[in-house]
Amino acid sequence: MLLHQSIGLERFNELPRQKAVHALFECCCSLTWAGWVSDGRPFADHAEILSRAEDAILNLSDEDVERALQCHPPVGVRKNSVPSHLEQCSIWVPDDAVMATIYRAGEEYERNFGFRYLWCSHGHDADDLLANIGQRMSNERSVERKVCVDELAKITRTRIERMLGPEDGYPEY
Repeated sequence: MLLHQSIGLERFNELPRQKAVHALFECCCSLTWAGWVSDGRPFADHAEILSRAEDAILNLSDEDVERALQCHPPVGVRKNSVPSHLEQCSIWVPDDAVMATIYRAGEEYERNFGFRYLWCSHGHDADDLLANIGQRMSNERSVERKVCVDELAKITRTRIERMLGPEDGYPEY
């Protein structure tokens, strides 16, 4: 579970810069990105912060992208991990052969492209992941790098949404 899960946009806007950067770093492991997004505060709504966050990811240097990718474990290695439960662990299956196939596919991808395989697995299963990685292996490196950065943006978006919680807040009971 993220330390800053469901803090709300108003509270996020009020955080001191250092704490806002920390909260954002939990969403995407790039200090450059987290600082740039934090410096856009205050945000009027979720759409505004999500737009700035995506723009910042799409404009990161290759070095910053690589650092962010390295914070994501290789696919198939975080069985029942609490931080990854809503992400790559959502595709975990109890079949060791399937998980070994996923892990090997991730290794092959990394050897082929020189960077970690990343995919927003929300709403998908192991078969979907294997199909996705298989399809992406035929991409040119430059195309695949863009796909990977787009996936990083999707994952970061879901993490920001969890960090902020619902747009209208939680009902009071």
